[in-house]
Amino acid sequence: MKKIFFLMFVSSVIFSQEIKNEILFEYRYSLSKNLSNRIDEDKLDNYPKKFFQQNTESILSDFSKNKKNPALAILYSMLIPGMGELYANNYESGKYFTITDGILWGVFAGFNIYGHWKENDYKSFAQSKGGVNLEGKDSDYFATIGIYINIDEYNRKKELSRDFYNVYDPQRDFWKWSSEEQRKEYRQLWLSSEQAYNNVRFAVGALILNRLISAVNAIRLVNAYNKNLSTEMGWNLNFSVVNNPGLPALLTLNFYRSF
Repeated sequence: MKKIFFLMFVSSVIFSQEIKNEILFEYRYSLSKNLSNRIDEDKLDNYPKKFFQQNTESILSDFSKNKKNPALAILYSMLIPGMGELYANNYESGKYFTITDGILWGVFAGFNIYGHWKENDYKSFAQSKGGVNLEGKDSDYFATIGIYINIDEYNRKKELSRDFYNVYDPQRDFWKWSSEEQRKEYRQLWLSSEQAYNNVRFAVGALILNRLISAVNAIRLVNAYNKNLSTEMGWNLNFSVVNNPGLPALLTLNFYRSF
């Protein structure tokens, strides 16, 4: 920031002098690609201040265009873990986040499919063995029928505790297991489905966590990249006055940036 203020100060001092018809400004800068530009004397004579400012802004813009944006690194990591690290030109650690994300998606899909299979199994079992009408039944109902041998036992317990609101309709919500073993068999099918769905929730949490960790790592790598970029850049700014016999004095500003 101090260098920018210094450039602005120098430009205001130079162009505040009423010597534009006597002094020829030469403004040179070289970049890593070995490019050089010389100010056109006609432009300098007619529009010196504007021309100087435009070229100064161009150099400063060129300085910053290679820096990485931490916000983009976060966005990339949230979309696909590891892409933020790739954006920071350091995929060595990012590839592990990408691999982990692929595995977690596989786990998510696997448990989701397995849970759906088991859900169909316990519902079919309840319909065929327990006489359950599946229409309109919620998850609480399917959990309850795995605890009580029949609807009468359940309703009796609710009535004794004066919980009349949760009493089931014997016609609509009927179920009856033929034995305790049959009830336990149903209960095991239901537990297998619930465990699979719980694992799906775990996989979702792991997917989110993997993205957050990748984003934090990407920010760290972007900051390191930008810091290294600033360290590798070399700046050199100097002035010189050349006096040639019979010619106007020549004020030269040399500006170099190297990588």
